[in-house]
Amino acid sequence: MTDRTTTMGQSLGYGAANAQRNKVLRNTYWLLSLSLVPTVLGAWIGVATGITQALNGILGMVVFLAGAFGFIYAIEKTKNSAAGVPVLLGFTFFMGLMLSRLIGHVLGFSNGAQLVFTAFGGTAGVFLVMASLATVIKRDISGLGKWLFVGTLVLLVGGVINIFVGSTAGMMAMSMAAIGIFSVYMLYDIKQIIDGGETNYITATLALYLDIINVFQSLLALLGIFGGERD
Repeated sequence: MTDRTTTMGQSLGYGAANAQRNKVLRNTYWLLSLSLVPTVLGAWIGVATGITQALNGILGMVVFLAGAFGFIYAIEKTKNSAAGVPVLLGFTFFMGLMLSRLIGHVLGFSNGAQLVFTAFGGTAGVFLVMASLATVIKRDISGLGKWLFVGTLVLLVGGVINIFVGSTAGMMAMSMAAIGIFSVYMLYDIKQIIDGGETNYITATLALYLDIINVFQSLLALLGIFGGERD
């Protein structure tokens, strides 16, 4: 009787934990979809007004890093309160503004709109593949986290150096590396939710949003370099 009761308790506990993980994943996907609306709005305003055109070189890097890390800090502080979602959406609007300079540059090509939609479709494809992989991979991949973090730091340092060097080849190399690193980060972050390693859907959304934005930006940069056409 005791063994049976223990087994039933374990089954109920597993079922509750599984339901919680599914809830976090569902809320994350919902909020991730919603976060794209302010991003598109911010990008549209940035392109239409040209407000970010002056943000190049060191100035652009400083504004981006200060704004991004400021928002990320605020999101982490409010992730367990009612303010968490509005702060996250404010961050995605800011990221849309920051993206507008690259998008405006690409739209200057005769096939610019096509390149933007191609980058968006490619990013969506990467996300679907990684989300599917995360559901079928059974092994623990949490050890990837430290290597991905190191790779991100290397990219950040490389980006700062390339501001001074201005190398197109360097930009291409970093864009390709970023696509690889943040694609794997998508897999890692989704698997963390599925395995119960991430239980806050706002934090989970922030992580996946950053993955998606970095893949999109890098794809768009490469498409602009290789596929941009002038009239």
